[in-house]
Amino acid sequence: MSKKPLNPLKIQVLPSILAGDFAQLGEEAKRAEDAGADALHVDIMDGHFVPNLTLGPKALAAINRNTNLFLDVHLMMYNPFDYVEKFIEAGADRVIFHFEATENVKETLAYVRKCGVQVGLAFCPETSHEMVLPFLTLCDMVLIMTVNPGFGGQAFMPEVLEKVEFTREMANRLKLPLNIEVDGGIDDKTAPLCVKAGANLLVAGTHLYKAPNMQKAITKLRETAR
Repeated sequence: MSKKPLNPLKIQVLPSILAGDFAQLGEEAKRAEDAGADALHVDIMDGHFVPNLTLGPKALAAINRNTNLFLDVHLMMYNPFDYVEKFIEAGADRVIFHFEATENVKETLAYVRKCGVQVGLAFCPETSHEMVLPFLTLCDMVLIMTVNPGFGGQAFMPEVLEKVEFTREMANRLKLPLNIEVDGGIDDKTAPLCVKAGANLLVAGTHLYKAPNMQKAITKLRETAR
């Protein structure tokens, strides 16, 4: 089965496998697919940009072998340009890297696009919303972190909603069908707030992977957000 890119502006639910069982990554990816996820969010952490160390290209390749889900790969690492090809070869359908992690933002955005996959740019909560502006026309999506990156299970930061609103307003002014993703503390209470602000891609880790029934949790999250 070929993978299809996410439809712009459609509300999508992306389980974050960071909250899954790392001893069963393939099974956890398949579980998300069987539960009706729209895509799978995969966090890559280098232990330097964020104080945590997670997966690499080989682990991503193992995930890719076990699912047909669109793989939304979030690089929380310095020098992302140097690793783009490795993660694309491992199965990334979209590569997201951080504005704060490189001085070569435009070059890295262009390179990911040149490699034939979607590209996203992520912003930490403390970064000024105005930093988004120069890159909107160069991205397929923008990821607005709603927690400080590095660990799952953190509390949602409502002050970041203003940045989501600003990004959507600017995209609309430019008539861009820009996907806006939120990641961190997303659940049935916070998802509607994010969608109202302008987000349409909802990453949820703990809320979905720790749910008694992931399928029901995904369905409820999607319906609540709408």
